[in-house]
Amino acid sequence: MPRSIGVLLGESINFKSRLKLINMTNLRNCLDTVSIYVSTYAKYNNSSLYGKWLNLGDYSDYDELLEVMRELHKDESDPEFMISDYEGCELFVKLGLISECHLSSEIYEIALQIYDSGHDIEVFIACIDCLGKMDFQSIYEYVNNFYYGEYSSDEDFVQWLYEDDTFNIPNWVVIDWSATARSIMFDYFESNGHYFRS
Repeated sequence: MPRSIGVLLGESINFKSRLKLINMTNLRNCLDTVSIYVSTYAKYNNSSLYGKWLNLGDYSDYDELLEVMRELHKDESDPEFMISDYEGCELFVKLGLISECHLSSEIYEIALQIYDSGHDIEVFIACIDCLGKMDFQSIYEYVNNFYYGEYSSDEDFVQWLYEDDTFNIPNWVVIDWSATARSIMFDYFESNGHYFRS
């Protein structure tokens, strides 16, 4: 490891701790806008909405989050958690990973995969919008193999596609990009400006 990183992290931190620190930073980047309001069904059944908003980016993994949830409701011997509300987690809701009665342990693993992919979470949401509900690994592979980027219009996307030297069009040829886009978009999907090969 370069000396500057060792000094920054502290020479006394072992490899596993460094890896956890790096992974936690990655997760915070992907989960910093995802929050859940955690209550319990027992409290709800007793006319109480006592709970707390928890930001998933504040915890390094699912086990740490679960520990905080248990501590929050330690007055119950075996709390049955109720996710009363959630924010910033459209992807996880679409994947069925967050609902009123369910919080998947896969969220942190998926968040790390999203971060490592180099794509924004919006790209994965757009892919689900185009293809429908699928398991995350299928979405992940589709994005990595067929995502073409974000463009302001079909015409801009098609113009980029043709000018990317794929078709070797001479610069003196004039193209009607609107008509070309209408024709070529039969082979592509688009959602919120994100383009995928069909």
